[in-house]
Amino acid sequence: MIPKVEATNFIEEIINKDLEDGRFNAVQTRHPPEPSGYLHIGHVRNIVLNYGIAEKYNGVCNLRYDDTNPTKESQEFVDSIQEDVKWLGYHWNKIYYATDYFQQNYECAVKLIKDGKAFVCDLSPEELSKSRGTLTEPGVESPYKNRSVEENLDLFERMKNGEFPAGSRCLRAKIDMASPNMNMRDPVIYRIQYTHHQRIGDKWCIYPSYDFAHPLDDALEGVSHSICGPEFEDHRPLYNWVIENCGIANKSRQVEYANLYIKGAILGKRFIKKLVQDGKVCGFDDPRLYTIRGLRRRGVLPESLKEFVRAAGISKSNALIEPAFLEHFIRDDLNKVSRRVMAVLNPLPLEITNMEGEEEIVLEDYPQNEETTYRKYYFGKNLLIEKEDFIKEPDPKFYRLYVGAKVRLKGAYIITCTGFDQDENGNVTKVYAEYDKDTKSGTNCTVKVKGTIHWINPNHAEKIEVRLFDNLVEEESAELVEGQERAVNDYKINPNSIITIENAYIEDNLNVNFDERYQFMRNGYFCLDKDSTEDKKVFNRTITLKETKKVK
Repeated sequence: MIPKVEATNFIEEIINKDLEDGRFNAVQTRHPPEPSGYLHIGHVRNIVLNYGIAEKYNGVCNLRYDDTNPTKESQEFVDSIQEDVKWLGYHWNKIYYATDYFQQNYECAVKLIKDGKAFVCDLSPEELSKSRGTLTEPGVESPYKNRSVEENLDLFERMKNGEFPAGSRCLRAKIDMASPNMNMRDPVIYRIQYTHHQRIGDKWCIYPSYDFAHPLDDALEGVSHSICGPEFEDHRPLYNWVIENCGIANKSRQVEYANLYIKGAILGKRFIKKLVQDGKVCGFDDPRLYTIRGLRRRGVLPESLKEFVRAAGISKSNALIEPAFLEHFIRDDLNKVSRRVMAVLNPLPLEITNMEGEEEIVLEDYPQNEETTYRKYYFGKNLLIEKEDFIKEPDPKFYRLYVGAKVRLKGAYIITCTGFDQDENGNVTKVYAEYDKDTKSGTNCTVKVKGTIHWINPNHAEKIEVRLFDNLVEEESAELVEGQERAVNDYKINPNSIITIENAYIEDNLNVNFDERYQFMRNGYFCLDKDSTEDKKVFNRTITLKETKKVK
């Protein structure tokens, strides 16, 4: 039974009307990726739409690979797409491939020939392109358009049998060379292509065009609503023509929605592929990329991406979103689940001069939750703090350390800075302080200070590598990649898009793992990177705690 769904976008409004009018009695969608690259955040919107709508209407969504271009496809991409969909929390009904329908596509093409609606054309690709005309001038009909049905059937059969060179002949639909829609000017529906296919080998040497296979596969599969990007709007008349003239009972409906862009983000599989090939990033899962793999490695949670595309809305006009909008959802989800730990990224020694030995303290793991677990740590004489938490000149607006200033050490005591050492260049090499024994955290301390800083006891610490990320593209050239219309070389890579810190320290005995997320107090949200080893853990900063904070 189809549940009553209150429409939240224009696509659901269309579906509701189609169900009310009886055009369809069930909802079926499809997720149709081309296995020629890794999915990126733009594909998340399509995934959320197709799988999400099927769930809402108690329907089904099939995963159907558009594997009609063997020159660009591989099993690697097939496997990665399935993994990405599962990671996002969705499940398909069945898996299909466009190549599953090649025999039926061929039979439909034969039907068009027999009905006098398709012909074999001998024009070269260059000649055919010239004959199509322009937006203001009609095309010129092919001199081969009036071949007999018998001759076309014979030539098409011989094309299938591999008797002609690639590019020497093609099959075209007979529609209208004067149509204002260029896609309707006797479009090519089959080409000769001698390329080994990663899935079906050399079984076929003629390949249907996407404009021919797409509507047929939808209709044959039982798709009710074929949800596509805006680039398919001008192709919709051809989509409908193919279904109508091939005599398929199911009349799938194509619905287009607009693309979503993020300002300064490099999207588009060919753009990302070039970045990898040129060595400007370390792979398709580089945390600076907006591939699903990259975002996942960076530590972004799947629910954040889904909430982002839902909140961005579905419209008919392309949307350019500020990165801060996405970051809001990333921070919000990480804040709910991240374990709070102490880590010092740029260590500066701190000596508590009136302290001897060590003292056990208790730290909360999840202070953001009403129910939290706790862990033990150790306050001691020699500690490490962040270099940025100390300044040499007193400043009453600086609520951290300078000589005479008081701060609380997280989970421990209030300290007063008493002095510092510096080298011949004026660089601070060590800070001295005294602690107040009556100010331990968790006691009835009445002393108030404006600042609290995190710290590390080097006797109970693990040395780690930390990677901090910023925008891959320099801010002044970010405008160039909006809409993905420019060449990859038109923008500049931000030299500070990744900063590696190899001398950072984290609490020991945390038993960190790849599934958990961590808030390094005051430094941001982090996750364990795949480059980690038993001897050295590597952490990626997913995002800073505040929108305005920049990589330093």
